[in-house]
Amino acid sequence: MEPAIIETRGLTKSFDGISAVDDLDLTIRGGCAYGLIGRNGAGKTTTLRLLMALLRPDSGSARVLGVNLWTAPASIRERVTYVSQDQNLYAWMTSRELQHYASHLYSRWDARYADHLARQFSLPLDVPVGVLSGGEKRKAAILIALAARPDVIVLDEPAAGLDPVARRELIDALVEVLTDRPDSTLLFSSHIISDLERIVDHVGMMDRGRMLLSGEVDELKTRMRRLQLIFEGDHPPPGFRLPGAIRLEIDGPVVSAIVRAEDESEFAGLEDRYGARLHMFPLGLEEIFIEMASATRDGRVQEEEVVS
Repeated sequence: MEPAIIETRGLTKSFDGISAVDDLDLTIRGGCAYGLIGRNGAGKTTTLRLLMALLRPDSGSARVLGVNLWTAPASIRERVTYVSQDQNLYAWMTSRELQHYASHLYSRWDARYADHLARQFSLPLDVPVGVLSGGEKRKAAILIALAARPDVIVLDEPAAGLDPVARRELIDALVEVLTDRPDSTLLFSSHIISDLERIVDHVGMMDRGRMLLSGEVDELKTRMRRLQLIFEGDHPPPGFRLPGAIRLEIDGPVVSAIVRAEDESEFAGLEDRYGARLHMFPLGLEEIFIEMASATRDGRVQEEEVVS
């Protein structure tokens, strides 16, 4: 098993008595593309800022490449790049000058790849960064994060301010990085789950500062299903229960549910047992998140019961 490249244990942070990150445990292995999703205010940005040593935790630990970045030497820190939601760049520099400046900060700086990304992003090179659009500024920041050829790339809402074409270019660039350097580890948060789903192999779903659900994307999709049972008669039989149900609705003889199960075989006997017709449908990542977050907020599911 690959060693943990990003790890938190009991990570906790509050602001004015309000918990932003609450006893968070997170493990991301080397070579993983990990997506962090959650509602606004779920604690995603605070988690990333704690990992990057931009905030001090109230308790717990946060490690990247096996060390706390608060005390890590420059030789370690240059192996990690980070693009925040409110990336602050030197407004008076052009993008070309910004790249030249960055080349002195990162020993692995790849000028040829930076030129490639600039063309791919259609990024103006000789215009001051301060007059670029919000999307172009974000492209400039992402270009630096990727051209530094780091071992760990951390992106907070990287597609914010980008149009659909630019978002596709960003996803293509991230796929290119992971293909060229399979040992690189990518962690990024996004509320655009369709973009995230195209690149990540692992996902963590946060809610109220806690990890609601975490695991391999394919495994989560396999474990979560939309299920429909149609009974004979006017309603389900007395005492009917559906194991693993996250949400269950009854409309006459029809039971519709979102279920979590280790194996579909757990439901194989329902038709014979109840004389009902069974239909099962897959769920996308966005549907899984919506169902799990809603169930937790409504008190139907406790966080510790669904973490994998």
